[in-house]
This record gives sequence, C-alpha cells and structure tokens, in this order.
Amino acid sequence: MNDISNFSGLSGSGASELFQILRDGRPRTRTELAEQMGLARSTITLRIEALMDLGLVGYVDDAISTGGRPSTRIALKAGSKVVLGIDIGASHVRVALTDLLGHRLKEDGQNIEVSQGPDTVLGVAVELGKALLEATDHSLDDLLSVGVGIPGPVEYRTGRPFNPPIMPGWNNFDVPGLLKQHFNVPVLVDNDVNIMALGERNASWPEVEDMLFVKIATGIGSGIISSGRLQRGADGVAGDIGHIRIHNGTGTACHCGNLDCLEAVASGPAVAKKLRALGHDAETSEDVIKLVSSGNAEAVHAVRQAGRDVGEVLSACVSLINPSVIVIGGSMTRTGEHFIAGIREVVYSRAIPVATQHLRIVQSGAGLDAGVLGASMLAIHHAMSPMHIDALVNGLKPE
Repeated sequence: MNDISNFSGLSGSGASELFQILRDGRPRTRTELAEQMGLARSTITLRIEALMDLGLVGYVDDAISTGGRPSTRIALKAGSKVVLGIDIGASHVRVALTDLLGHRLKEDGQNIEVSQGPDTVLGVAVELGKALLEATDHSLDDLLSVGVGIPGPVEYRTGRPFNPPIMPGWNNFDVPGLLKQHFNVPVLVDNDVNIMALGERNASWPEVEDMLFVKIATGIGSGIISSGRLQRGADGVAGDIGHIRIHNGTGTACHCGNLDCLEAVASGPAVAKKLRALGHDAETSEDVIKLVSSGNAEAVHAVRQAGRDVGEVLSACVSLINPSVIVIGGSMTRTGEHFIAGIREVVYSRAIPVATQHLRIVQSGAGLDAGVLGASMLAIHHAMSPMHIDALVNGLKPE
C-alpha cells in the first residue's frame, strides 16, 4: 500500500476535499468554507451532510456574530471514529486506541518475544486491540484503520516483512491480511524505526521538515524525514544504517554475514559482549545500563566508544541528507550522556561545518511512546486521506 499521507489531487465526490480542510479540527462556518473552496453555500451544505452521515464532522457551539443570527460552525468530530496503533518490538507488543487527532484514549501492552512467530504475536495484538475498543465503548464500526510497526525490514507496498533477522517465521508473512480478518479495515505496516520517526516528529518536532531518527537497541536503524515526508526508498529499506561498515573495525562478525557492521559493534548486545570479554556479567542492554549507572569505568568507556562508532556513520548521513535535528532513541540512550556525547563528538568534528552549524543532536522526547504513537499516526494519515474518505462517502469498503 502506497504512502498517501502526502497527497495530491482530489476525488470527484467533493466531500473528501471539504474534509481535508476540516481535518485540522478547527471549526469553520459554511460561509468560511464556501469562500475558501470557491463554492456555493448549497454545495457546501450537501458535502457537509455527506460527512455528517458518516459521523466524521458535526456542529459545534455558535460562532461569534457581528450582528443578526449567530453562524453555526462545523468541525471534525475527532472522537467519533478511532484508529489502532500497534507497536511490535523484539520482546513486547503495545497497542493504543486514538481518536482522529492522535489523542490516546486507552492503551495496553504485553511482554512477548517476537520470535514466537506471527500467529502468536499478532494474536496478542488482536486481543489487546479488541479489548481497548470494548473498554472505551467503541465497536468495530467505529474503527477506520490500523497502523503497525515491526522490528525488521518491510516491503511497504504489501506490508510483508522481508528477511527480518530477529523474527523467525515472519518472512513474507501477510501481516495486513491476518489483522484485516479480525478488524475488517485497512492495515498499514512499516518497520519500527520509520514508525518511531513519525511518532517522534508528531510529539516533539512538528515544525521540523528534515529530521533523522536513530534507534540504538538490540539493533540499529534510522528513519528519515525529508521535506516533511518519511523517505522509504525504492524498496522500503532507506535508513538501514545498522549494516554500514565502520572503518576501524576488528573483524567482528554480524548476523547478516558481513564484518564490522555498525550493529555488530555498537548495539546493546554488541557492547554487552565486549564487557563480557572484560570479565563483566553483561548479557543485554539492561546489564550495560546497570554497569554504567554504577560508575563502572570500563562500561562507560565502551558506551562512549559505541557512541563514537554511531557518530562515524551519522557524520556521513549528515553530509548526505543535511537534517536539522538528529533524534537518538532506543534502550542505549538510557546509558546517560556518555553515549550521545560520543555521537556528538564525532559528528560535529567529521561532518562538513555548513551541515552542522544548526544541527541539533538530542535524545528522544517521546521515548517508549514513539512507536505506538507513530503507528497511530500512520493509521490516521490513511484514514483521513482523500481516497479513504471518498470510499466511505460512496459506500465502498476502503482498502
């Protein structure tokens, strides 16, 4: 399914064109809408009625009048319809139910290993989603779409995972198909870092047009937002920086089959492996975080070096795509300032000065919420798109 969050052209029904104006939530009078669209009030009224029949817009309190009868205002009914955002991680599933403006109505989650396979993991997501609908007195008829983020490469057009390294049994699995069987609405699937980039931008940087979101946890990846749009590339794998080779590697094998990939030397498990070799009890990112928090000098040094390795790759990214903000997320950010300091040290010294003069490198503000928030935004963009609204107005089942 193609990205339609940035659309061009409008459909024939006209109601969808009107909806694109009202989707920001700001109330407007019929006169204002008629002037903005260059149409007769009678035409505007017909289009409003079509959207009202779907429960998408409604009347709000009377507008301030300059004399005579107050004008009635029309606005988006953000809470009348809902979407589900599903964030699937290596060891968790989180689901949020939001209104059409992205306000979370309720959410829940469960710890589960993604390696248990798609049927089991998606089954948990379905149970959580249906429970959220019931708990908020919504039915499946109120649900417009579902957005999903998964921790691996995704062919965005089909929503199917593509050889995900930590997800046995998921390759080419029809994720949208399974979820659609239960929810009977359009399902959009993307990799978790792209989803987190959408969530972070919506939560913390809505005015930023060029941003790079980088996740460093069990794996390493990035989501690229350029000119306000999420960039997926020709095959949906843009931003896969975890498998770029670093220049000062020592021949560390990566699960992808290559040597000295960034993920093999700077991810949470990679740093833990280095600390084990030094005699420390470290198996996971959490163990690394505990060692750093306790002031262990070798752990602090290892984390700082991991940050420098990430910075080496990001310095090339900065020169290539010139973001104004780099947001660092994932569990490794919980090691404190040491990790991000290592990134900044290399990026600001290696990338060309004109590309770094206004560059900010910051820790994620959305934190653990970035994934589920981004999945919700993906669903909202589709649910409020012209072609989706057109299908609803014309009594068709949206795809």
